[in-house]
Order: sequence, then C-alpha cells, then structure tokens
Amino acid sequence: MPDSKINSMLMKLPDETGKGDVMAATSILQQKANEIRNNSINWQSYLQSQMIGDDDYRFITEFLSSDGSKRDSLLQDQRTQCAKTFLSLLEHISKDQTVQYILTIMDDMLQEDMNRVEIIREYAKKKRENVWSPFLNLLNRPDSFIQNMTSRIIAKLACWSRDPMEGSDLTFYLTWLKDQLQTPGNEYVQTTARCLQMMLRDEKYRLVFAGMEGVSVLANILSGRINFQIQYQLSFCLWVMTFSPQLVEQMNKHKIIPILGDILNDSVKDKVTRIILAVFRNMIEKPEDAAMVKENCVAMVQAKVLKQLSILQQHKFDDEDIMADIEFLTEKLQASIQDLSSFDEYSTEIKSGRLEWSPVHKSERFWRENAARLTEKNYELLKMLVHLLETNRDTLVLAVASYDIGEFVRHYPRGKSIIEQLGGKQMVMQLLAHEDPNVRYEALLAVQKLMVHNWFVKISKTINLKSI
Repeated sequence: MPDSKINSMLMKLPDETGKGDVMAATSILQQKANEIRNNSINWQSYLQSQMIGDDDYRFITEFLSSDGSKRDSLLQDQRTQCAKTFLSLLEHISKDQTVQYILTIMDDMLQEDMNRVEIIREYAKKKRENVWSPFLNLLNRPDSFIQNMTSRIIAKLACWSRDPMEGSDLTFYLTWLKDQLQTPGNEYVQTTARCLQMMLRDEKYRLVFAGMEGVSVLANILSGRINFQIQYQLSFCLWVMTFSPQLVEQMNKHKIIPILGDILNDSVKDKVTRIILAVFRNMIEKPEDAAMVKENCVAMVQAKVLKQLSILQQHKFDDEDIMADIEFLTEKLQASIQDLSSFDEYSTEIKSGRLEWSPVHKSERFWRENAARLTEKNYELLKMLVHLLETNRDTLVLAVASYDIGEFVRHYPRGKSIIEQLGGKQMVMQLLAHEDPNVRYEALLAVQKLMVHNWFVKISKTINLKSI
C-alpha cells in the first residue's frame, strides 16, 4: 500500500466516539470537564472591569446561548470574531476556574466539527501570529486540568488543520507529552497517551517523536507495571509507528517484541491482545529488509508468541481481524522455525537481553562452529554480552553471559585479548564477589578459562621456540 494511502487511512481512524476505549482514555479529564461545564461565569463582571471588550462579551454570551444550527450559523458569520474572542479571553483572564471553562467550551466547539480548527488557523494567519504560542504557553500553567485540556486542543489543531505543526513548536509539544508520560502519579496520563495516539498517526510527527528517543520512552513504560488501558494506548502508538518501516529497526533496538510478548502472555483484555497482534503483523509485513523480517520472526518465537498464538486459537473471538492476525502470525512464525539456524537463535537471544539456558549455550558443536561469528560486525554480540554483565541485575542472565564469555575464549584463538579489550575480563572478575552462588560459580569458570587459555598460549610459544 502506498505511503499516502497508509497515512490517509491512519488519519481517518475514529478520534472520539464518547464511549468505549476513548471514554476510558479520557475519563478523569471528562469527569472534571462535566463539572466545569456546569459552572456559571459572570461575564458581565469581566466587561465592567474592562478585562474584556464589548465585542468579546457579545460574542461569548451569544455563543453560549446557542446550539446546533444556530451555533453553526453564528460561527459561519463571525469566524474572525470567534477566534479573536477565544484567544483574547485566554490572554487577558488569569483565574484558573474561568480559563478551565474557556478551554472546555473551546474543545467542545472543535469536537462538534473538526473543520472548525480552521477558524483558529485562519485568524492567526491573517494576524501574522503564531497559532501555537497561546496554547503552548498554557502548558506551563501549574493547573493540571488547564495543561491537559490545552493539550487536547493542540492535538486537534495539529492533526485536523491544513497547516501541520512544525519546528520548535512541534518539538516543544512532543517533549511535553513525553515528559507527562513519565511523570510519576500523573492522573491525566491516559489523556496524554490519547493525544500521542492522535499525533503519531501522522508520519511527520511520528518521525520527529522517534528522533527524540520516543520509542525508548514507550518501551520503558510498557516494561513497568501499568494498567491495561495504558498498555492498549501505548501499544496503539507503536502500531501506528510500524507503518513507517524505518522505525521498526528502532523498535528492535529497544526490545519491543519481548516487551509486548510479555504483555500478550498476561493479557486478559481482547483490545490489548488485538493491538499487540497488529503490531507484530506489521513488524513482519512492513519492513522491506528480509533479514530484519527474519530477525523479528525469531524474536517473536523466543518471546513465546507462537505458544500464545496456539492458546489464542482456542479462544472464540468476535473480531475477525484478531483471527486473521493469529493465522497470519502462526503461519509466518512456524515457517521461520524451519529455516532457523542455531546461530540465528543464539544471536536473537543475545539481542533480546533475556538469556536462559537454551540448548545452544551448552552445545560443544555450537561453540566449535560459531565462536568466530561472535566477532562479526565489529564484535557486536560480544559487546552486547559484556554490556549485559555490566548493567543487568538478573542472576540467570549474568550466569549465562559469564558462561558464554568463557566458551568464546575457549574456542577462539584470540578470544582472551578480545574479551580484555572489550572490558569483559574485568566484568567477570567483579562477579566473583556476587551474592548469588550460581553467578559466582559461572564467573569462576569463565576466569579459569581465561587463565588456562593464557597458560596454553605461553606453553605453545615455548614449544614452538624449542622446535626451531
């Protein structure tokens, strides 16, 4: 499917239905918005204190007393005045309660008809003003409701307007969203995720977000303990990102497949299952690089996705898309197993960072035939092993990585010097004092292999000298 059709399809996904997933995603914000709509604002007092002008007073009171076709006619006849009034009220009124009310009715206005975003855009263009500045400034307000309702409005303007958000404005907004996702105890985190869902449908926005380590942020959050609604929303963000094949490589770098595999194995919600299967399907279908497709298939097999697919096949789903994705993935993953070499399996396991005592580690034949391959791509796999020794806290990972270091040294002629250059010897030596006995044991074996290798090299040199 051409990129233009994909982007068109994504942008036409339903934004808000007022029920189901979306209502759950914005429930806290909507609950407070419902309370705020019932507030009564004394616009007369603002007029008398000259905080707003006569024309703004007339428009806002007429706007609030109208609905349906009458409101449509008002906005058609007074487009310029509409934009001027809303922006003027936001600029001149500082009371939180009133600003909350203005933003809520403004968001309602845009929600009623997405084409109304052009009212704001046209006014800013006519006045030669930055359409984003008034809203981005509100993201710095201390009131959380003001921040998040403003964020909703920005997302609508950015996604529904003819002129996209660009440059420093886009960077500022996406950074704000990213920071809000990572803020502990953020009660509006579902609203933040909802805005990101909207933004990432547009390829321009998702490429910028990915360039800001956005995939890493999503991976870190999905790795933690979060509720199913956030799992669904952030998995949705990853799904739309897979429509840009160049971003799939970033997902591999941040181990998205094993992370989503864990969620899939524990999922009890059909919508979470559905969106993760859609991510996996795209990670096989969208990349043009056959090697990457193969790597993704192997990673899914190692994340026990095939086993979960077998379980899901026994489940009765009303959604035909889920069944189609299950069949597609089962076929592709089973085919990948047929072509899977032991080195492919080993390589994918190292890259996943989730080492376990799979058969390849203890296979003498594997190390005899493949030790040299660990030096490929500028020692890529060896560097990953050393990095795991340095950063990982899982005792099983540390034990297996230590063992692999020792086996590489034992089977590769220059293994000791390479491991020393990469800092592996120092990491293994430190693990001799680890609190876990299994880690200590494997580290000791690895050190012995390093020392024996060193002794063997010296003996060999001596024998060679004597034979001259």
